[in-house]
Order: sequence, then structure tokens, then C-alpha cells
Amino acid sequence: MMKPLDPAQLAAFLAETGNWHATDDGRAIGCHLRFTDFNAAFAFMTRVALLAERMDHHPEWSNVYNRVQIRLTTHDAGGVTERDLAMARAIDDFAAATNGKATGPED
Repeated sequence: MMKPLDPAQLAAFLAETGNWHATDDGRAIGCHLRFTDFNAAFAFMTRVALLAERMDHHPEWSNVYNRVQIRLTTHDAGGVTERDLAMARAIDDFAAATNGKATGPED
């Protein structure tokens, strides 16, 4: 079983990326992305879905038109693990490749 990150490790990741935030309970990380249109958002989600299958690690997410909200946690570890950070970094790369922009939850 994977071990959850300690608070300093999680804080270092959040400072490094700028796209992700810790959830209120500190047991997950999340991001909000905006794309040019629905097709770009769906293309991004397809890339993430294929990665999730390869990693056997699936995000909690939602999509409304050109916006995608993502939450990552490792349920059986009870918090954020290195596995979540690896997926978050890949998600950042996929978003950049499809012109996804990080936004706040209200955007």
C-alpha cells in the first residue's frame, strides 16, 4: 500500500505546479481547467482517461462544456500519494498541449 504524503511534501508540490490546490480536508488535490471549446476539453479528457487506465488510477472529475474539474486522491491510502502527483504532472502536460488554462472554481 502506498503511504500518503506528509504536509511538507504536499506543500512543495502545490508550490511547484501552481495549477493544483489541496482540498479542505487535505486528503485530495484538485484543479479547474478551461479549454477553447467542448472538443478540446473532451480531447484532453480522453488523453487523461487512457493514462488513468494504464496507471489503474482514476480521477474524480466533471465536465461542463469547455471546463473540466479534477480531484485526485488515493482512496486506499487515505490521502494524496506520489501516484497522484505523477498523474497531476501528466495532466498538467496534457492540458498545456491542448491549450487548457488553470482557473479558479468560479471561472
